[in-house]
Amino acid sequence: MAASVEPPPSPLERPGGEEPRVPAWLRTAGAYAWRIIAVGIVVRFAFSVLGQFHRIAVAVFLGLVIAAVLRPAAGLLARFMPRPLAVAVAIVGGIVLVLGALALVGETVADQRSGLEREFVAGIDRIERRLEEPPFRLPADAFADLQSRIGKLLSSHRSTLISTALSGASRLLEVLTVLALALFCAVFFTHSGERQWRWVCDQLPDGARQHVTVAGRAAWRTFTGYTHGILLVAATNAVLVGIALFALGVPLAMPLALLEFLAAFIPLIGSPIALAVAAVVALASKGPLIALVVVALIVIIGQIEGHLLHPIVMSWAVRLHPVVVALAVVGGAVAAGVIGAVVAVPLVAVVWSVYQALRGSGDRITTPA
Repeated sequence: MAASVEPPPSPLERPGGEEPRVPAWLRTAGAYAWRIIAVGIVVRFAFSVLGQFHRIAVAVFLGLVIAAVLRPAAGLLARFMPRPLAVAVAIVGGIVLVLGALALVGETVADQRSGLEREFVAGIDRIERRLEEPPFRLPADAFADLQSRIGKLLSSHRSTLISTALSGASRLLEVLTVLALALFCAVFFTHSGERQWRWVCDQLPDGARQHVTVAGRAAWRTFTGYTHGILLVAATNAVLVGIALFALGVPLAMPLALLEFLAAFIPLIGSPIALAVAAVVALASKGPLIALVVVALIVIIGQIEGHLLHPIVMSWAVRLHPVVVALAVVGGAVAAGVIGAVVAVPLVAVVWSVYQALRGSGDRITTPA
């Protein structure tokens, strides 16, 4: 009987039945891999929980933004009056300022409505005639056919439009509820935010208290710096856009400037989208030449914002590479829409500043035995 031939030992097995031989780089990669997976699961769970309570999360975020804006004014007023009265004056003044701006915009739109309708009709007629001429040579009945198709589409989806309008009314109620909760949070954050944070730190173990205190200070410093910086950038963009549109004679210059102010809170992509809306208004009311000038404004203001305003205003508060900002905005928009795009950059900036603060203070903080 022939002797059985044993298979050669596996390269991962050691002689004598020892444990498999795994390269050091593979053990290190495996150790990092399961830790990354665990962190990813925790982050996913945290975002799923926040998704269930996203209205509360948005209200708290807006409350922090309002507190970051109004705390300097409340602190200045507190030198001349009691702290509660100073907070009340600052918040009421902010509400009056916002409502006054909205009322001014609404009055401007109402005053220009009739003339704007005529300009839009005349502008669309000019565009149609231009497209019928060389080099486009579109048939004269192309626009009439397009209008009839749009009318049929609207009539066939009338029930969907009505349900969308009704859901929009319920969304408006949700927005008002979130704003009321945000204002309620902002009152207490502005009045006694430091005392509330000290209470939170006092509930932690002694070993974690110092680390959390350092992280909280770094987070609040970065958040307030980002909020003040983005407000300054948005106000500058809005003033530049308003002056340019007013000089070009584009209607609704003030509402479009307000749209630019709000859109600037979404870095990189907000301003171009707002100016694209202004370009459409200029095209319908003033013709293609003025619309091209507004398109050129997109490039000019983008250069001013990217190479002047952000490096000067934001560098002392937020030190993030433009690629990181772009990835954060896109990732936030994919995860949570417009709200995610607005929150993503300050969130990433706060996390990075906390990491740097904890790493820099690691040698100075001694953990009690």
